[in-house]
Amino acid sequence: MSQSFIPVQWNAQKKGYDLLILFGIILFMASFMLVGMVLSVADPVILAMRALGLCAFTLLHIILMIGPAARLSDRFKPWLYNRRHMGVITALLALCHAGLVMAWYHGSGVIDPLTSVMGGYGDYGVAIAFPFEVLGLIALFILLIMAATSHDFWLSWLSPPVWKTLHMSVYGAYALLVAHVVLGTAQFDKGPGLLWAVAIGSGLISTLHLIAALKGRGGSDQAKSLDGWIMAGDPHTIPLNRARTVTPPQGERIAIFRHAGGLSAIMAVCSHQNGPLGEGCIRDGLVTCPWHGFQFDPETGQAPPPFEDRVQTHRLKLENHQIWVHSEPNPPGTAQSALPLPTQTSSARPSA
Repeated sequence: MSQSFIPVQWNAQKKGYDLLILFGIILFMASFMLVGMVLSVADPVILAMRALGLCAFTLLHIILMIGPAARLSDRFKPWLYNRRHMGVITALLALCHAGLVMAWYHGSGVIDPLTSVMGGYGDYGVAIAFPFEVLGLIALFILLIMAATSHDFWLSWLSPPVWKTLHMSVYGAYALLVAHVVLGTAQFDKGPGLLWAVAIGSGLISTLHLIAALKGRGGSDQAKSLDGWIMAGDPHTIPLNRARTVTPPQGERIAIFRHAGGLSAIMAVCSHQNGPLGEGCIRDGLVTCPWHGFQFDPETGQAPPPFEDRVQTHRLKLENHQIWVHSEPNPPGTAQSALPLPTQTSSARPSA
């Protein structure tokens, strides 16, 4: 968390990950160019063009895998902290790829390169003959917009829901790039190898997202409310410093945390980037979001001073040693004293 807007925040961990990403890019590019020159398959400029495009496309696959992978295993969560840097690098690589393409293939004619790309060839009315470069340009535009708005200044200015919606367009960019690669391969008959690679990559992304979604559904109890109260089970089965997430019939998910002071319920979505706050943990007495480390007091929903972020709190009650949470949230930052943990459990239903 940062009290003020800083252009780029680098700590030792971020520097290490960024250096690792940079080293991986250099190694990828150098290996691709070296193998291409040994095989003499194309001009060095064309090799560089392909290397840039393939490197950006590969990084985009990694970016889209990080989110679901982090939900499945904590070991991937450090990569979430560096995903924005990786996204900006991906956009810059894609921009360099597009610049070389336009200069090499469209820069020597009598019309400007952009007009040449948009209408110089192909048939917009035939799917197999659709100008595949246009799809790449649209995807590039989306990636550049996302890179330009990746800073927390834009998150604060646009509001988390709008910012999140904007950045979900990465899936549209990915679909456009898949079509860009598939059409380009089909139109120029480059063989099935690249198509198989795209199919495997798309399959991995889809599978990870599906597994993560099923895990999230399994950890979130869909419940019916009784006068607004939702039974959340035996509080002793909630791991210490962790949460049980319940989903009311209407409204946002609720995270019931068990901590040293007892039981507290807050909104299960982080106010920073709508991260899965209910999948976080209590650290130093504060609920800590697994995405970017934003913290909130479990009893007030407020971030520690001098930060001003807040989330909603919820009322809790115990009946026959079963915990109940009210689906109606308190205003963000409303203090709600922790509920003491009962000394024994019981499976009895509460009285009407």
